[in-house]
Amino acid sequence: MSAELHLSHSDSLHPVPDAIFQPLAGQAMAAAQWCARQGWPVHPLAPGRKTPAANCRACREDGHAAVDCPCPPAGRWCHGFHAATLDQRRIHQWWGDNPRFGVGVSCGPAGLVVIDVDAHRTVLPGRDRLLPGITISDRVDLTGLTNGFHTIAVLAALRGMPSPADDEGTLRVRTPSGGLHVWYRTGDNRRWQCSSGSGKGRALAWQVDVRAHGGYIIAPGTTTAAGTYTPIGTVRRPAVLPDWLAQELERTGHLPALNVPAPRSVPPRAQQAVQAAGGGREKGEQTLAAVLAPVEACGQVPEGAGFSDALNRAAYTLGGLVASGRFARDDVERSLLAAAVAARPGQERRTEQIIRSGIAAGLKRPLYRGNRP
Repeated sequence: MSAELHLSHSDSLHPVPDAIFQPLAGQAMAAAQWCARQGWPVHPLAPGRKTPAANCRACREDGHAAVDCPCPPAGRWCHGFHAATLDQRRIHQWWGDNPRFGVGVSCGPAGLVVIDVDAHRTVLPGRDRLLPGITISDRVDLTGLTNGFHTIAVLAALRGMPSPADDEGTLRVRTPSGGLHVWYRTGDNRRWQCSSGSGKGRALAWQVDVRAHGGYIIAPGTTTAAGTYTPIGTVRRPAVLPDWLAQELERTGHLPALNVPAPRSVPPRAQQAVQAAGGGREKGEQTLAAVLAPVEACGQVPEGAGFSDALNRAAYTLGGLVASGRFARDDVERSLLAAAVAARPGQERRTEQIIRSGIAAGLKRPLYRGNRP
């Protein structure tokens, strides 16, 4: 990072005429119907507000969990995004009876990851919270850095990429407060998690929130007491989440804790290699290659190859060989990580978790010549 960092907020994102983004500029029902046609489940927001419409009296008084509530199955909107729907008849009923409702989109079921860039005027936090996990030296001049547009731009610049706020290839929505929602769709089945950029927990960047599983985003065209959420540019559909941004979200903990399954038996091919290996560098390399082969094979198939299972079993096998003194732990960890990254790039955080778990389990069961796991 340069020792000089002078930034200023220039408001260069101007709304386009209403005709360009119809039907988003119409009434709330039209916006809700349009979102549902995109495959984005919608739910009502309280009139003039950003929050979901209130639960029914029974739900407010009972305090039960959304999963146990009879309202959503019965066609009522209790529990916010948990009740989100694609059913056009239900949408017509909800907004037909309550035309002042706003429109929320449930991000998880919609397969959306929305980068919510804020422009609030507030006190700058400590340097360690501007870009979590990235050290900003005291020598760096932060003059002019005042909001999320700046922090996301700095993060992108560090990765040699343009800022998502400037991404004209995806849907972007200007918020009434001067912020920006940058909409992306997931390119895989990973369940990205929400975060608050100004919180002390999981975060991508200061004043940059993430809306994904377990959260909702306000639909384009929705009007609150503060103003209208207005699409900008000409693109009306989300692009696939960029690889570099997915890597940053993974780095900053936006995936759920990995539930690694219990290790299975060592694959027959690896068992044979363990039995046949009699020591020496060449035999060791043959054994390692045999154990890693199923992981490397996953690289030939983009998905559905059982990658997690193959990596877990390989780590378990090599953990047993480490325990028996056949390999050094650092060597097998490097080999496993290299094979995993080659097969599934961009999932380093997840693969490291699988490797650590598998090796730890394998260390409890040493593999010697002649024994069977």
